Amino acid sequence: MLCCAGHLAPLLLLALFSVSSLLFVDGSHQDQEFREAVGSRILLQTNPDAHEVHCSRERSRAAWEAIDEYLMPFVEKEKYELPSKCRLRPDNDMFREQEQHKIHFDINEWHCGFCKKAFRAEKFLDQHFENRHKNLVDNSEGRCMADLCGALHCDLMMQFKKPKSKCNAAAATRNRHLCESLADSCFPVNQGLAASRLHEFFLRQFCDAHTCNKGTKPFPKGGRKQTNRFYLALCILTLILLPLFYLIVFLHQREMRKGTQDLKRFSKIGQKKKPS
Repeated sequence: MLCCAGHLAPLLLLALFSVSSLLFVDGSHQDQEFREAVGSRILLQTNPDAHEVHCSRERSRAAWEAIDEYLMPFVEKEKYELPSKCRLRPDNDMFREQEQHKIHFDINEWHCGFCKKAFRAEKFLDQHFENRHKNLVDNSEGRCMADLCGALHCDLMMQFKKPKSKCNAAAATRNRHLCESLADSCFPVNQGLAASRLHEFFLRQFCDAHTCNKGTKPFPKGGRKQTNRFYLALCILTLILLPLFYLIVFLHQREMRKGTQDLKRFSKIGQKKKPS
């Protein structure tokens, strides 16, 4: 019995060693597979094709400027919340996060809010976003604001010259349909008085101008009130020059008084020298 046990002990040790070796190899293989999977995900995330964007940043910016200036003040006044399916919502702009991280210090000084790098012009900052922070763009369907430019008059916002060619009636009709669909989805008339008023407002503000009739212009209701730059510059200049003007007047009056006193003194001296 002891002899059998003595022979079985090495066999048991050998079996345990074999099992542990298999477990170690299997575990190492799983770790390798895990590392390879993580590595493949990293490669996919850093693959530039994974974040390829087919959306004009410039026209998306123009679309949002039209919304922000000519629509949102009236939406805020009505205290109305745009529904989630409305494509005019700020969170439906794929470039919104990047645009919010632009820091404009001066005319020729722009900074990246992510990495604090400085640029001489906004276009260079846009290129930096595309090269270095492309992963922050949510390139999902329905998030390209540039697709709405036909309805939102982006060309006017970008200050393009009026085309010399005749009005394209088909394009005007297509843009009007897009505009009306935005009004229906963002301001459903069955969602209350505020939605109904904004629906009518949107049609007048944006949609009516999509026609070949020359008398109709976009944004007839006006937009966000902005301080006139010329008026602001004039006020600053006045504040600077006004104290200077009073200083000049004060010095002039002081010199005049001094001259009058000197003249009186000379007159008295002349009177004293006359013989009696």
